[in-house]
Amino acid sequence: MASLPSIEDLRLVLAISTGGSVGTAARELRIAQPSASQRLARLERACGTRLFDRDTRGARPTAAGIELARQAAHILGHLDNVYDAARAASADPRLVVGTFASLGAVLFPILDDELAPLAVEQRVDHGRQLVQFVAEGTMDAAFIAIVDQLTLPRAVQAQPVGHEDLMTFLPAGVDAPRGRKEPLKGLDVPFATYDAGVDDIRARLIALGAKARRGVTLATTVAMARRRSQPAVVPPSALAGQLQPGERLVPAPLRYRITLSLVTPSTPDPRILRVLPTLRRELGLRRP
Repeated sequence: MASLPSIEDLRLVLAISTGGSVGTAARELRIAQPSASQRLARLERACGTRLFDRDTRGARPTAAGIELARQAAHILGHLDNVYDAARAASADPRLVVGTFASLGAVLFPILDDELAPLAVEQRVDHGRQLVQFVAEGTMDAAFIAIVDQLTLPRAVQAQPVGHEDLMTFLPAGVDAPRGRKEPLKGLDVPFATYDAGVDDIRARLIALGAKARRGVTLATTVAMARRRSQPAVVPPSALAGQLQPGERLVPAPLRYRITLSLVTPSTPDPRILRVLPTLRRELGLRRP
């Protein structure tokens, strides 16, 4: 088994990546250049690959070096804040909760209300990164919709919050699509999903006659539909309480189920568990 990198190793990789040479990194870290070169050579042997292409002009990171520098910045960033976080937790107990961008606008107001006066630190990121935060212990809970597509770290557990099916969002004045074989024929149909089923949904919409266009977030997708007065296929939970006068949600011409899951450490905070029934009701989810 390869040995784990030390903090000094990570700082060296990051310094070489940003400074452009081993010498510059050595000066920044206040170590001798030969020592920095030897440490880098040991780290490359441990990785089993070259991290930097070095010549008289400096050091340029390889693809492996770029990734290790990115990971180093991530890890060191957490270490820089660890004492401050510990002091803050002692002085002001809080919960750190994350979710993906499309759900944040409806999820966080519910948590903020239900968990008051407890402070909830809100974070938005991709599902895989949120799971990593929980595994690292820097996040208390994450709400994601891609648990089925992940191999979860041993340090975390997941439980379904609820299920929902994609629905058709109709802006004011837009009629529901009709027809059985190709109900969306000739229609521009923006769509969004929380999970990894983008290609599947696009293919099924095209088979129904639609010109399918993916919105990068649910809010973007809904805005596209409103602007051009066209139907959109979306998860209904992110529109909970957000429909404007005259707008409707009707069954979609395709069946596609999404499961929203809660990811926590192996011992979840009971305060999060207590709000799950309210979340399920407010988001319109069916019990798992």
